[in-house]
Amino acid sequence: MKYMEKGLLELHELLKSGQVTSKELIKESLEKSREVEEKYNAFDLIIDEAAEKEVTDNILSGIPYGVKANYSTKDVLSTGSSNTLKDYVPFFDATAIKNLNKANAVMVNKTAMDEFGMGGTGTTARTGTTLNPWDKKRMCAGSSSGSACAVASGVYPYALGSDSGDSIRKPAAYCGIVGYKPTYGMISRYGLFAYASSLDHCGVLARSVTDCAIVVDNMKGIDKNDMTTWDSSKIDLYKSLTGDVQGKKLCYIKEICDLSNYPNANDELKTHLENFYQVLESVKKLGIEVEEVSVDKTLLDAEPSVYVIIACAEATSNMSNLTGINFGPRSDKDNWMEMIKDYRTKGFSPLIKRRFVIGSYVLQKENQERYLKNAMRVRRLLVDTWKNLFKKYDGVILPVGIGPAKHLDSKKDILSKDTKVLDEHLQIGNFGGFPSITIPDGFIDGLPVALNITGNCYDDANVLNIAYAIEGTMNYKNQIAKERI
Repeated sequence: MKYMEKGLLELHELLKSGQVTSKELIKESLEKSREVEEKYNAFDLIIDEAAEKEVTDNILSGIPYGVKANYSTKDVLSTGSSNTLKDYVPFFDATAIKNLNKANAVMVNKTAMDEFGMGGTGTTARTGTTLNPWDKKRMCAGSSSGSACAVASGVYPYALGSDSGDSIRKPAAYCGIVGYKPTYGMISRYGLFAYASSLDHCGVLARSVTDCAIVVDNMKGIDKNDMTTWDSSKIDLYKSLTGDVQGKKLCYIKEICDLSNYPNANDELKTHLENFYQVLESVKKLGIEVEEVSVDKTLLDAEPSVYVIIACAEATSNMSNLTGINFGPRSDKDNWMEMIKDYRTKGFSPLIKRRFVIGSYVLQKENQERYLKNAMRVRRLLVDTWKNLFKKYDGVILPVGIGPAKHLDSKKDILSKDTKVLDEHLQIGNFGGFPSITIPDGFIDGLPVALNITGNCYDDANVLNIAYAIEGTMNYKNQIAKERI
């Protein structure tokens, strides 16, 4: 029996009733890990010595899960999928990991990712490219590529991710699973390798909204080590999943969803948008009001550039400590300046280097006003626009990306300035720290596609309940990837 393809509630009942043991689940998960690693290259480390834990009343107890390589895990290799930290073994656990340890959850591997989270393709990990389990010629997206691949392949019910632009939600979409990024500060970032501190979120990838709610209930909480955390103790996400959405209101944005805005649309994009509008009709039958709204297209078009500027600037600052002096493989050069240069030149991938160049440029005093400060102003305009929408609507519902997973050979995809905002609008959820969840909503030629719901800060329970109700109208919950031949 493939236990790891089941959801958390069913697994918990099997464990409590004695029909299966934690040891048996771990054995199955490790065997599946090795199989998935061979086929799709999804892991930075497989923990063969993972040990069973006592099964308690906590739903997560005794059940295996995966951890993205940028979470600090005590005495376990934590590389951020970068050669600059290829031998780094931390002496402390991230707060999110500590909380899951208290729940007796069992970590069985560290998942591959785009180096330090700076990428949206799943192709820049130190271990190489992570392949999509639905089609090896397609990408998983990033940066939580390994986590998405593993969950979709049935290695375990859930894995941890981080999301600074769409790094949980886009891989979830491409792999046909659920990706949830809570409100900024609901989960402590202490022990998560910092990429862009004002954008970084901890979160989870799973195969159902229910499982996402259960996991985040166990991860969240105020933390003295992270001053951005807030008290969410009165929020019970799992118990809030009632499915009662009568009278809720959602909106979608015309400038993002209207096919006429994409003159070069291929069949995948056309089908993706057609499918989205069909799903909206099902949403209305739940008793949810759905309305079209309009947002200044000039403002929307600026969003991708704003993200690049702010994310690169913060990354350049955060990662200035990666010198090869305090930690990481030390160079054998004669002086400290040459040691740092050698370490960073050899250790970082070309993508990381490009982002550091951009970040350094916009941080220069003479460039800050024109680039960084203007980007921050536009970020504020976008956040205010979304907050104004939340005064009337419970959330914004939009299609994810330009269709199914992009090809590893990008020449086969329709990529242009026309599709940029459709492909990258999830970043606005990071600009405002909004709760945001992606759920699968259909297939195009055997490949999954998805929609996203983003709501106002601290309204996570409402957002997840709406997603839960919509999920219930479709047949994509708990699905396992079936590779196209």
